[in-house]
Amino acid sequence: MSDPTRPYRQLARNNLIADRCLHLAIAALHPGEWMAPHAGFFPSLCATLNHISCVDLFYIDALEGGTFGTAAFATDTPYPDPTTLAQAQAVLDLRARVLCAGLPPESLSHPVHIHRATRIQTETVANTLMHLFLHSQHHRGQAHAMLAGTSVPPPQLDEFFMADDAAARASDLAALRLMDDDFM
Repeated sequence: MSDPTRPYRQLARNNLIADRCLHLAIAALHPGEWMAPHAGFFPSLCATLNHISCVDLFYIDALEGGTFGTAAFATDTPYPDPTTLAQAQAVLDLRARVLCAGLPPESLSHPVHIHRATRIQTETVANTLMHLFLHSQHHRGQAHAMLAGTSVPPPQLDEFFMADDAAARASDLAALRLMDDDFM
């Protein structure tokens, strides 16, 4: 029998591992590279990764039933330091993982009330999760491209779904104290 919540657990795992890999690479940057200008939607690695964090907070809070809303965007750069940002992102990724781990199939069609500046947007859990994960992936890709212009080679960010890729993700899962079957 197919489990319609399984893809969301896998996407939560992907975010968790990909963000860990990306932030480990960021930690190795030379002084100045974190804030250096790069081509992309946002002008630097700092701005790009802070944007991911702010948007993750916005949607995860809504998925948890919160009303934090646009306060998530009170500042463009809540974490100017890469270490603090990596820690905050890890907490958000774990919140998303816990949320997805406990999803009963019928909850995918439940409403999520997203507190926008002038209105409350209503979406389904499924649509909100998909948007959350695709948004993060989109901007992680931009940060990945920015890293190519630094002293740090961009890390592998896409070996986390296929059964054949189990060996490639094993050390990350071990570091996160997770097992593949945590997400099946």
